Amino acid sequence: MSPLHNLSEETLILLLKKKNQQAFSYLYDNYADALYGVVCRIVTSVEHAEEVIQDVFVKIWKHVDHFDAEKGRLYTWMINIARNAALDYQKSKRAKNELKNQPLSNIVNREEELDRSQNERNARADFIGFKNVLDNLKPECRILIEMAYYEGYT
Repeated sequence: MSPLHNLSEETLILLLKKKNQQAFSYLYDNYADALYGVVCRIVTSVEHAEEVIQDVFVKIWKHVDHFDAEKGRLYTWMINIARNAALDYQKSKRAKNELKNQPLSNIVNREEELDRSQNERNARADFIGFKNVLDNLKPECRILIEMAYYEGYT
C-alpha cells in the first residue's frame, strides 16, 4: 500500500503543486477510471479515448498550479478538464475524418466493450453522486443534461 493512501484533498493538492511524482501516481491510480468514464461517454473510439485521457493527465500535471480550491473540488476541476479535452477532440478535424473512415465492426465492438465495463466505471465515477442525481430525474430531463454535459450541447 502506498504511503499516500489516506491523503486529504488539501495535502494532495499541495504535493501536486510541488510536482511530487508519488502524489501524481496516487491521483492517477484513484481517478483515472472515473475520468476515463467521462471521456468514453464523449469520444467514440476506445483507442482515442485512451489518448485523450493521457492528454488530460498531462494537462492536470502541467496546470495544477491553476487549481483554486475556493472555486471547487479537485475532482470537479479534473472532470471539467477531461470533459473539455474530449469535446475538443470530437470537434477536431482528425476525429471527424476518423469517424468517416471507421468500419461498422469497430462501432459495434465499441458498443459491446462499453457495455461490459459500464458498471465498473459507474461505480468509480460516482464520487460526487452525479449518477445518482441523473438516475432520479425524469428521462427527458436526464437526456437533456447528458447532452449538455457529455456532448457539449448548450
